[in-house]
Amino acid sequence: MSDSRPIGKVMHYFTKIGVAIVDVDDSLSVGDRIQILGPTTNFDQSVKSMQIEHQVVKKVNAGDSIGLKVSDRCRKGDTVFKIT
Repeated sequence: MSDSRPIGKVMHYFTKIGVAIVDVDDSLSVGDRIQILGPTTNFDQSVKSMQIEHQVVKKVNAGDSIGLKVSDRCRKGDTVFKIT
C-alpha cells in the first residue's frame, strides 16, 4: 500500500514550458514518485527533471526552491506530496 506525505508547495507555474516552482520542505530525488494536489489539480508522476538556479540537480533538500518539470498543469498554492 502506498503512502504519501506533503513535501512542498507550488509557488509559480510556467504554462509554456510546463515547469512548477516548488518550495521544498523535505528531500526529493529524480525518480521519486510525487502527487500534486489542489482545488482543481490532482495528478501524479515520476520526478524526471529538477533545477536550482538553472542548474540540473538529482537531489534537493528542505529549504530549496526548485524548478520541477511537470506532466500536467498545476497552480500556485497546490501541495506536492511524495509517494512512498
